[in-house]
Amino acid sequence: MQGSNDKVRAAIFAMLVSLLTACGGGGGGSSNGSGATPPAGGINLQVVSFGDSLSDVGTYAPLASAVGGGRFTTNPGQVWTQDVAQYYGGTLSAAFTIDITHKLSAQNGLGYAEGGATVATPANLSNFLVGVIGNVEMPVNQQVSSYLSAHGSFNSGQLVLLWAGANDVLRAGALPAAAQTVQTAAAALAQIVGQIVQNGATHVVVVNVPNVGLSPTGIASSDGGANLTQLSQIFNNSLNAALQADSLQSKVIQIDSYAWVDQIIANFQANGFTVSNTGQACNPATTPDDTSLLCSPATYITANADQTYMFADDLHPTTHLHALFAQYVEQQIAGSGLGH
Repeated sequence: MQGSNDKVRAAIFAMLVSLLTACGGGGGGSSNGSGATPPAGGINLQVVSFGDSLSDVGTYAPLASAVGGGRFTTNPGQVWTQDVAQYYGGTLSAAFTIDITHKLSAQNGLGYAEGGATVATPANLSNFLVGVIGNVEMPVNQQVSSYLSAHGSFNSGQLVLLWAGANDVLRAGALPAAAQTVQTAAAALAQIVGQIVQNGATHVVVVNVPNVGLSPTGIASSDGGANLTQLSQIFNNSLNAALQADSLQSKVIQIDSYAWVDQIIANFQANGFTVSNTGQACNPATTPDDTSLLCSPATYITANADQTYMFADDLHPTTHLHALFAQYVEQQIAGSGLGH
């Protein structure tokens, strides 16, 4: 398999120049729809997104698209943030993309989420896909700072989506020592929420960490995911406590992805899946580096795996699971009194 991966990497870098040359057109940021017809959500909102690979709309696409990849899902499918942006009449593209020198280059998008990002840990502490994308991922605190440097503030016509913490859980290590690591990350995330609110955002969606222990990587671990499940719970409890202590819970829309994912797994067939968290849609034998970032229809385990599997690789949702989560988020937003 190593020879195959080396061959793919060579193809990626060989195609970079032509890809980057052709990249110039790509569709703005998150923009409101025009015209008199209201969007499906009943209200026009400009989506701004911060987070990690679960929300990344294409930071690494200039590299990954050489093999049909681009996002951490069953490509060419969308991630949930794109679905939500469309629901409220807009589109969402990457705020930064990687360039030929393995550096991030600013674009005109409002999708700041980047695969590999933690809440606040510098990128050089991670070896996330270093061979393909380098140590470049921008932590969430820096994502928000970059947005504010470019745009000054948020406004009432925006919907700010924030989902982070899973990488902090994954990299924290084993309990009991790891508990402090995820508690610190959760407290930092609450501070970032406060920064977003203080800078003018009136519609802020905060998603907690899913049950990472129930991902394929979790259930394949030696303890069956028990450590990752406990760390996910500690992160979420700490985040709730910090938001409450800072009087932020009434100012944001909280989304419980932990409970939602558990419920979907328990009822996977009723939700249209044939495989739950026990397999992955992207064939490990043919998907470069066994990552959904480089997954395409050519590497699906079956032709319709993007719709019948829950997980693209050992961590990331398929197109269908992303779409279901977007619908859940939209319902929660409507329940708060915003749109329908």
